[in-house]
Amino acid sequence: MACRIGNVRALLLAAVALLPLTTNAHEMRPGYLEIRETAVDTYEVLWKVPAQGDNRRMSIYLRFDDDVSLITEPVAAFVGNTHIQRMKIERDGGLTGSTVVIDGLAASLTDVLMRLERIDGTDITHRMTPDDPSYVFEADPSAWQVAWTYMALGVEHILSGVDHLLFVLALLMVVVGWRRLVGTVTAFTVAHSITLALAALGFVRAPGPPVEAIIALSIVFVAAEIIRGRQGHPGLTARLPWIVAFSFGLLHGFGFAGALSEIGLPQSSIPLALFTFNVGVEIGQLMFIAAILLLYGLGKRFRPVPPEWAWRIPSYAIGGIAAFWVFERIAGFWT
Repeated sequence: MACRIGNVRALLLAAVALLPLTTNAHEMRPGYLEIRETAVDTYEVLWKVPAQGDNRRMSIYLRFDDDVSLITEPVAAFVGNTHIQRMKIERDGGLTGSTVVIDGLAASLTDVLMRLERIDGTDITHRMTPDDPSYVFEADPSAWQVAWTYMALGVEHILSGVDHLLFVLALLMVVVGWRRLVGTVTAFTVAHSITLALAALGFVRAPGPPVEAIIALSIVFVAAEIIRGRQGHPGLTARLPWIVAFSFGLLHGFGFAGALSEIGLPQSSIPLALFTFNVGVEIGQLMFIAAILLLYGLGKRFRPVPPEWAWRIPSYAIGGIAAFWVFERIAGFWT
């Protein structure tokens, strides 16, 4: 039996759950710690902490072992919505075996991504969380650590990327039938996996701001298709949803690649890191779809049936938020 995933009762709940989120498409901002070895036993440190307005920053603080010495005093400034601190440190024998701790992280709801670049070209990427706010520098991270770190980063990125989730939600409101749903999700997955891999490996490039604007526009397009379909004029998305999902999925893949480029790939484990990041993205996407289907199942139990106009609320909410992003991101071309 065909199942309309766009059942208004469930998707109305989903839209209401999403609306309290800020119109910033990437609200969950982690801290970022970059340590770059510039000479033997000498390192430049870049420490980025999310700002909270009015020249206030998140209360998380960097702490090294006592045998790590400052070469230059920390220099700090607010740049946009980030508090940035720079310094130089040194430790006899290098950082291997020493510990870095993020004080205050255990009491927060954010993560910190740590990246160490050694002078010999090797690097380490590690994700510190409220449950595990410290890290002991290793000589060479295990394959399991690389895989786990990048998979977790992939899950975190898709679940904090509200624009990507709104696009998936809009598709679910159009697609009718389980077979078409599977085909649509598969097409979206294949497409963004292709461009994610090609862009992350440097084979293709796309400017970030225009890509982000077009991603927002893709959400507006599908939201308009929802409204047209409900008015008895099904569009391309309703007739060939996998074509739309694949086409726009290529663009969303560039968005994922942009996030991955900020993190970087470990030179010794590029294929593993790229694969597990993509797996994490897919896990996060499936978690979101499962949540929507759960809401659909719960919605069927609600009584009375909402009025016919109720479907307009999630449709216009998705389209309105995405339209705001389009103008916001276009305006950002000149800032």
